[in-house]
Amino acid sequence: MEISDLAQLYGNELHIKQISKWLRGSARAQEIQKRSELDSKDGHVIDEHDQFFRDHKLLLVLFRVLGVMPIQRGEIGRITFGWTSIPMLYAYVFYVVTTVLVVLVGYERFDILLNKSKKFDEYIYSIIFIIYLIPHFFIPFVGWGVAYEVCDYKNSWGGFQLHYYKITGKNLQFPLLSTLIIIISLGCLILAVVFLLTLSALLEGFTLYHTTAYLHIITMINMNCALWYINCRAVGNASTALAESFQNDVDRNCSAYIIAHYRVLWLSLSDLLQKMGNAYARTYSTYSLFMMANITVAVYGFTSEIVDHGIRFSFKEIGLLVDSTYCLFLLFVFCDCSHQASLNIARRVQVTLLQVNLSQVDPATRKEIDIFLVAIQMNPPKVSLKGYTVVNRELVTASVATIAIYLIVLLQFKISLLNMRG
Repeated sequence: MEISDLAQLYGNELHIKQISKWLRGSARAQEIQKRSELDSKDGHVIDEHDQFFRDHKLLLVLFRVLGVMPIQRGEIGRITFGWTSIPMLYAYVFYVVTTVLVVLVGYERFDILLNKSKKFDEYIYSIIFIIYLIPHFFIPFVGWGVAYEVCDYKNSWGGFQLHYYKITGKNLQFPLLSTLIIIISLGCLILAVVFLLTLSALLEGFTLYHTTAYLHIITMINMNCALWYINCRAVGNASTALAESFQNDVDRNCSAYIIAHYRVLWLSLSDLLQKMGNAYARTYSTYSLFMMANITVAVYGFTSEIVDHGIRFSFKEIGLLVDSTYCLFLLFVFCDCSHQASLNIARRVQVTLLQVNLSQVDPATRKEIDIFLVAIQMNPPKVSLKGYTVVNRELVTASVATIAIYLIVLLQFKISLLNMRG
């Protein structure tokens, strides 16, 4: 059974027959019952409690400026997407203009690769620069093509935060998230500019004009990593707040009614994590493949130079090493923050449930605790890219192992060519 199915089942059957009994004996239950009358379909109610949108709306604006994800707060309390909306029309124009630049620069890079490159390191750099142009052509598929699913994921945050408020009586907070977004966004842009200006100054054939085709691509790659980190951090904030509130409620009033409500809330958060992976499945599948391809080519170029000339640490060798390290770092951040988000959702809640002294609670509460633990065991929170892969630390080791295999094959092929020439 899917997490969303479980959430719906338990949400509709929260011991309806016992509610009146709990309401007579618990002021806490009466508070929850009163707040439960808030309409989750009312956009004004959702907007009032949607702190996540207010904190991260700058990130949405930046992705609209890049023409990658043209979604907007089209209705009160809801994020919307339309193929004829104003952000989408801007995205069309921006994409056409940047495509012209990318095609012109790409043609020149191919010309350098096929007709002007004489040395091995020049070939490698030309290949890498061509690889860096490829993500631009993925935008309609991995950006616009998943916009409806991203809207569904973003809107699920509004429902979850309202649900959290109904149970806890306070709005969900994301400490320093808005400040962090400003710092990371500026950092992504500055890194892209510095990286491209450095290449233009130090590499022959990489003119300042070429940077115009790469700027939005490098910035988009950096921002995609930042976007994933921010989403995972938000899930981590939500899981921490849920666990702390659950611990406090269990310490004050460990009842079946309270535990049943928190079970539904926990399942909603797990469903939110699952929706995040599904919404961005195309985006981060291609993102991971791009990183792996770039790392493989860069490390192959670096090791080939060592095989041919020994360790000299020329600028071009250092550039290849920096490129591979940079891509590996982005891949690690992508996998590690997913791992942390998945781990935090279940751990503290499980500890709280296991610490309850079952001999001091009634049979209904013991049953609720057992059901909650079974729900966690049957539906372990994880970030899955629509079933193609689970994003965790194991993905880093699997990617490195795959890269190593390709490198061994390529180096064996190179050594065989050298032996044939010798």
